[in-house]
Amino acid sequence: MSGVRVHPQGLCESDDVGEGTRVWAFAHVLPGARIGRDCNICDGAFVESRAVLGNNVTVKNSTLVFDGVTCEDDVFLGPNVLFTNDLRPRAHVKKTGDALETTLVRRGATLGAGTVVVCGTEIGEHAFAAAGSVITKSVPAHAFVAGNPAVVKGWVCACGARLAGDLACQECGTRHEETPDGLKAL
Repeated sequence: MSGVRVHPQGLCESDDVGEGTRVWAFAHVLPGARIGRDCNICDGAFVESRAVLGNNVTVKNSTLVFDGVTCEDDVFLGPNVLFTNDLRPRAHVKKTGDALETTLVRRGATLGAGTVVVCGTEIGEHAFAAAGSVITKSVPAHAFVAGNPAVVKGWVCACGARLAGDLACQECGTRHEETPDGLKAL
């Protein structure tokens, strides 16, 4: 793994890690995990065998990314984000592979600290989940969600700013339009 930095107290068992990625102390990346370029996997994070992280993904401290989770490029996972991969877990029923549910986090999405993501959901491009959100259903592109269960409270630009009613960003000037999947930048 050329160009990958693993802290002496971090553990990276995957051979599929992109250049420039950093794995910090007490983080654990299992064999078979696929990690892109320039990712930052912080202290105490855990990335399971069939998880996929795109390029430039930030996985903050104590975040758990289990089998079946895919995060596209430029995703931010705040501290203590937790993904699930089984809707009906039982200790005596051992599920692996395709028996586990999947979750997809689209490009540029942000999950705030302590967000819980119930499996079988898709989080749209540039969506933003407030700290402490519990995501139980798919989130549209550019949606700002909060609560337990998380509900759409508004819309956000790719730059992270909240959008006004006209769906124009006051910070970067990008205009948006509604689509069946949420919003898209014009």
